[in-house]
Formats: sequence, structure tokens, C-alpha cells
Amino acid sequence: MDKALYIGMSGAKQNMLAQRAHANNLANVTTTGFKKDFAQARSMPVFGEHYPTRAYAMTERPGTDLSSGALMDTGRKLDVAVENEGWLAIQNEQGEEVFTRTGSLQIDVNGLLRLSSGEMVMGNGGPIALPPFENVQVGADGTVSIVPVGGAPDELVEVDRLKLVNPPAEALEKGTDGFIRRKPDQAIDGLEPPDGNLRVATGFLEASNVNAVEEMIANLEQSRQYEMQVKVMRTANDNSEAAARLLQNL
Repeated sequence: MDKALYIGMSGAKQNMLAQRAHANNLANVTTTGFKKDFAQARSMPVFGEHYPTRAYAMTERPGTDLSSGALMDTGRKLDVAVENEGWLAIQNEQGEEVFTRTGSLQIDVNGLLRLSSGEMVMGNGGPIALPPFENVQVGADGTVSIVPVGGAPDELVEVDRLKLVNPPAEALEKGTDGFIRRKPDQAIDGLEPPDGNLRVATGFLEASNVNAVEEMIANLEQSRQYEMQVKVMRTANDNSEAAARLLQNL
């Protein structure tokens, strides 16, 4: 059988994987704080007997676009957006400290500050827990303050501060859960130290950095390439059948 069949098959498979990456980006075009994934293809040499012009195709996700999205004005006092660089530290369900740009906060029945998706928001001393309060506000430096029950409206008491971190971009990767974390080979001892220079905008959320038009065009391109790979597979199969017929007539 002509090995071109496997060449076309590998290309079609990797085109499908690339389409999946672009489709995931497109599906999250309205997800606050979402960072789009890149998808690229590279050639892999064919081992064994082969023509030097033939190579397997492999699509990989070389990284994530960590650029900031636009800020959306919500007017909600527990919505925060990290300005410029930096990340909000949270604790996922496995107890691991991870990073996000999603700043839609809420307070549960136990007074714990969480993301709208349920993850606990970290402060400089661990997960942020609020005592009973009349009002709550978040300052530009991430300071979380409350007006205690029975207190005067201007009687603000500082409870904690959002843990804002700024590790090097080249040391970060996005996990399958969508959160950002350090790469295994870039891990540090202990937790990520907070960066006191970072600021947040209260009453804003960061939009996804996905460009819907670019992702739709990329999906169309991948679909066209998939059709071309399938055509190569058909041609290879036709050639194989023709060669078999010739051998039968000898």
C-alpha cells in the first residue's frame, strides 16, 4: 500500500485537532478573562523507507495568547479587572493555587470570597473570609474593606487584599481547566509572591481576547485543508487499487 495514504491521514487528523482548538476559542469569545490558544502545524520526518518529499503533519498548541482583553463596564462593586499585566490568584477545587484574569467575585454564605464559578479567591494570608458586614468594597490596590454590622457608612475596616501576582509570561501555561499556572520546569519553592505594584479596576470585567472573525476564518482554512488531505488519501487508495489490478494481469 502506498504510504501516501498515511501521510494524508496524519494531515487530516491534525487538521481536525487544529479545528478543535479554534472552535474552543470561538466558543469562549464571550467568556470573561479567557485567553485564546494558538494552533500551528509542523512537519515530522517519516522513519524507514520513504520519499524525502514526504513528511507527517503534526499540529501542536505552542502556547496561549496572554494579551489583555478589553475592559467592560458592569458597575458591580464586586467585579474587578486586573489592569495591564498581572493575575488574580485563586484556589481551585484540588487546593492548588492558580491564576486568572476573571474577576467576577461573590461572597458565599460562609463569608468566603469566591469567583462566580466557585473557586476561592486568595488574599495575602490565604483564602479571603469576610466577617458580617453592612457593605463591602474593593480598592484600586486590591484591598478588600467592609463596613461592620452596625458601623457608620464611612467606617471602613480593611479585611485583606486580593493576591495579585505577576510571574514571567514565558513561565506560564494554561491548563485543561482553563486556569493559568507555572510550567513544571518553571516551578518555584512555595507560593507565588504577591506584587504590590499591580492595580485593579473596580466595576469592570475583562473581556475575552478572542477575535471571532479571525477564528472563523481559521476554521474555514482548516476545513479546506482537511478536504485536501482526504483527497490525497483517495488518490493514494486509487493508485494502490490500480497497481493491484496491474499485478493481477501479469
